[in-house]
Parts: sequence; C-alpha cells; structure tokens
Amino acid sequence: MAYKINASSCTACGACEQECPNDAIYEKNGLFAIKTDGCTECIGHYDDPQCLGACPADCIVVDKSVPRYQA
Repeated sequence: MAYKINASSCTACGACEQECPNDAIYEKNGLFAIKTDGCTECIGHYDDPQCLGACPADCIVVDKSVPRYQA
C-alpha cells in the first residue's frame, strides 16, 4: 500500500518531501501530497518508510485504496 498525507493535519513543513527517495512527495497549494504511483514505501531503499519518521505532525497514513508495492 502506498502512503497518503492527511491534508487536514499537514503543517506544510516539507520534512517528508526531503526524505522520499522516489521524489513521490510534492507541494501543491501550500500543502504536501504523495503520488501513489510513485510511492514504493521505501522498499529497495530503506527498511522503513522515511516519510513516516520525518513527519512531525504524524499526518502520513496508509492509503488502503492502493495495492501494496511489489518490488
């Protein structure tokens, strides 16, 4: 499953964008979002998703509408 950013909780700090090895996180209209087709959950790069640890607002959640990434 890819991740998504809960826009109502996002503080627009940008910490997650810097940590994404796939450049799947982007800023739009002052908030951040994740391109679900670009999110690999950091599989192949790290043991854990880097955006989760970087987000001080804990606004990144699993997007259950997207199938789990297959390496």
